[in-house]
Amino acid sequence: MISAHARDSFERILHKAARTRLTRSAHAACEIVPLSVRQADAAPTDIEVDLAARHANVVVFTISSIGFRMLLVLHFDEDDATAAYFAGDDRDKPFREVFLELGNLCCGAINQELLNYFPDLGMSTPYVLSARCVPHLGQLKPNFLSSWDITFDGAVHLAVTLCVCAHAPLDFNADVSESQDSSGELELF
Repeated sequence: MISAHARDSFERILHKAARTRLTRSAHAACEIVPLSVRQADAAPTDIEVDLAARHANVVVFTISSIGFRMLLVLHFDEDDATAAYFAGDDRDKPFREVFLELGNLCCGAINQELLNYFPDLGMSTPYVLSARCVPHLGQLKPNFLSSWDITFDGAVHLAVTLCVCAHAPLDFNADVSESQDSSGELELF
C-alpha cells in the first residue's frame, strides 16, 4: 500500500529533519544508522531491536492526512550528556521543555516537506511516554515501521522510529535537498 518511492521519501525527509533540526549547529556531527525495518508486505530486513530496553522514554508526534497517519517517535534518556547537548547553555529551561521544542521543530520540518505532496496535513501536540509502549506500535498495523540510531557529536544517543499507517495507496517521490532552509525564522526588513 506504500510504494518503495514513498518509503524512501519518508526516510530521506526524516533524515534531513533530524540533521537540520536536532543538531546544535548546521555542521554538527549527526550519524544515522538503521536499526530495523518492517513493511506490511515483507519480513523485517534487520534483526528486531528492543528499543524499549535501549532508552527509558519516548516522545510521540503525529502527522495525519486523509490518506495516512505518521507517528514520529523520538527515543531518549534524561542523562547528563543528553541534557547538556540539547539544553546547551540554557539551563533555565527544564530538559523536557527544550527537547520537546526541538522535537516539534523536527516534526514541523517533516510536515513542511510533506506539504509539497499532501496539501491537508495536521500535527498533534507531542506527548512523552515510557519506552515500554514502543512494542505496541505493531498493533496499529503499520504499512511501514522503521527505526534508526542517531548519534550526535559521537557521544549523545537517541533513536527514532517512523510508523506510517496508510488508509489508501501511497506513492510519492520527494525531492529532498540537504541544505538547511530558513522556515520558521524571523525575517527582518
